[in-house]
Amino acid sequence: MTIRILPAADPEAARTAVSLTGQLPGAEPVPPVADSVTLLATLERLGAAGLDELPDVVLVHERIGPLPALELVREVALRFPAVGVVLMSADTGPAVYSAAMDAGARGVVALPLSYEELAPRVQAAAGWAAGVRRHLGGGDGTQAGPAGTVVTVCGAKGGVGTTVAAVQLALAARSAGVPVALVDLDLQTGDLASYLDVQFRRSVADLAEITDISPRVLADAMFSHPSGLSLLLAPADGEQGETVTDRAARQIVTALRSRFAVVVVDCGSQLSGAGAVAVELADTALLLTTPDVVSVRAAKRTVRMWDRLQVRKPQDIRMVVNRLGRQTEIQPPLVERITGTPVTRAAVPAAFKELQPVVDSGHLDELDARSTVRQALWALAAEIGILTPAAAPPAGPAAAAPPPAGAPRRLGRRDPRRAIGPGNTPTTGGS
Repeated sequence: MTIRILPAADPEAARTAVSLTGQLPGAEPVPPVADSVTLLATLERLGAAGLDELPDVVLVHERIGPLPALELVREVALRFPAVGVVLMSADTGPAVYSAAMDAGARGVVALPLSYEELAPRVQAAAGWAAGVRRHLGGGDGTQAGPAGTVVTVCGAKGGVGTTVAAVQLALAARSAGVPVALVDLDLQTGDLASYLDVQFRRSVADLAEITDISPRVLADAMFSHPSGLSLLLAPADGEQGETVTDRAARQIVTALRSRFAVVVVDCGSQLSGAGAVAVELADTALLLTTPDVVSVRAAKRTVRMWDRLQVRKPQDIRMVVNRLGRQTEIQPPLVERITGTPVTRAAVPAAFKELQPVVDSGHLDELDARSTVRQALWALAAEIGILTPAAAPPAGPAAAAPPPAGAPRRLGRRDPRRAIGPGNTPTTGGS
């Protein structure tokens, strides 16, 4: 039997693991990874290609980061159930062993590594993984790997249209007939319920203290909206949001991913620890800005902060320009150059008159299909892969197109590039 083994450790520990596991009969090395973000991305990519492409065993070093080792073990076990996880730890006492088993590990091996101890642990984990794969391949159509797509929507500052975008993206995904969850992780000031005229008793805070979120528990905390969306709302009392810790948010997002084809998370503009976890776990992280100096400056600060905190790298963020017009001085190429992040092709036009009636009535889900705002956001849904392009509405009027070549520039007293400040060249470092 061929055993594919993926070490997740620093280079020195990874070399030792590769050297020792290479002595196992039938061992097939997989290029090691150095951090949790790369490991999860690698497993997602391999899982998307098919069950057989996933490694049989993942070796997780106790000092891996930025996600703590036990949290990473739990994440891999939940999202990739056909992969056996073995924790490498200097402490193999009963407390560590019990915590590792609770997280979903198939074994614990002592550091420094030895072949005599590592070989049986890896073989046992590989045998367990093979049994799971036979079960998953038994004809019920179940597959390992990530079950659903997670999209986070954040605002560079308040009032840039984050909730409107999140609602329309969720509705676009739902139009394809797949189960969609819309989550309000703007824990203290979230107003998703107001936009959709929802009266609710339960919220995301009700899941904060639950260590094992079953499908029934998850369903009890969610609101079934007439549009077909399943809503997980922010608590009515903002102080209750403090109960949603980073760990709780990770469990909640993982549980949602396992039950819904698409999960859209509205993180608001003030990124809490829970929101940061959602952005880190997301398949697509959108950051909304409006084409004005203050918002673009805020977007630049947010991008740098996420990079410093290792939440998301600039190149892995998708910037969305909202309320764009022909005469807007700051156009998407300039936003891209200033923030150092790719800007989506779909830009949302400035057309608040289309939105005002449905926003004031709390029926954002009833926005007219002819609305240029709706068309732009549904085109964005197609661009990020949660709506098939064939199902996307035709593009509306080119309200957001830049002025033709040679047209006079309508600048105010100063060039907006100067107003935003230095550093227009894309960077990936801190401030």
